[in-house]
Amino acid sequence: MQYWIIGLAGSVLIAGAAYRKRSLSGSGFVAAVLLGTLMYAAGSLAWFGTLIAFFISSSLLSKWKSKQKAAAERGYAKSDRRDAGQVLANGGLGLALCLGAAFVPHPAWWAAFIGVMATVTADTWATEIGGLSRTAPRSIVSGRPVPPGTSGGVSPLGLAASAAGGLFIGAVAWALAALQPEQAGDASAWAFSVRSAIGLCILGLVGGLAGSLADSWLGAVVQVMYRCRVCGKEIEKNRHCDAAAVRIRGLAFMTNDTVNALSSAFGGAVALLLSL
Repeated sequence: MQYWIIGLAGSVLIAGAAYRKRSLSGSGFVAAVLLGTLMYAAGSLAWFGTLIAFFISSSLLSKWKSKQKAAAERGYAKSDRRDAGQVLANGGLGLALCLGAAFVPHPAWWAAFIGVMATVTADTWATEIGGLSRTAPRSIVSGRPVPPGTSGGVSPLGLAASAAGGLFIGAVAWALAALQPEQAGDASAWAFSVRSAIGLCILGLVGGLAGSLADSWLGAVVQVMYRCRVCGKEIEKNRHCDAAAVRIRGLAFMTNDTVNALSSAFGGAVALLLSL
């Protein structure tokens, strides 16, 4: 029972602060509290803390130099106030892995979790920091320059930020797992990758970069995109300039949240394969 109480109290405190700072919407607050409480109860500090490291760092970056990023972000499907859909897209798979580890303990769950959380962190850092790049992003598919904020656009600054985000998660996961080594599992064949600083940083770096690039590729190829009837801008959302937008490409169900969930699963799979 104490884990449920600690998880609930910590989640309400952190999500409440984010709500007051307008980093979470009302639905996002509820989803974050549920997610965090379950994560702490099932996985305790190592899992919960890694999730919180992603959330806090991403929330702070979303507010950093927001005016300079405003033009590019107007076309994004989500604002800097995360709703329930975005919270679950970024943390839902991580929670599923945490629950899997609670019911069927094995280091594989932890390794995949690092890749998932590294991906969502790497992707968010790439978006928030890469949006300040003075160099025009290029399409991950064609290599041609694209306007800032275009889905599938990558830049050197964004890639560097993505790598930094993945390394950050690996380092945080190692520090927290060192406090609770049993959380990472004890199978000897997995010990280096899932418990050492170098191993976890490698999982975070490679898994995060792979997942972030997968997100960019999916964004360029299959994510649903629209064109504003008023200003003509290509956007991720179905309304812009207070008018309904026209779908121009992509699969109708392949929203930004779906892309985030799929790319995080890919990053988790890459980290899992590396840990083998």
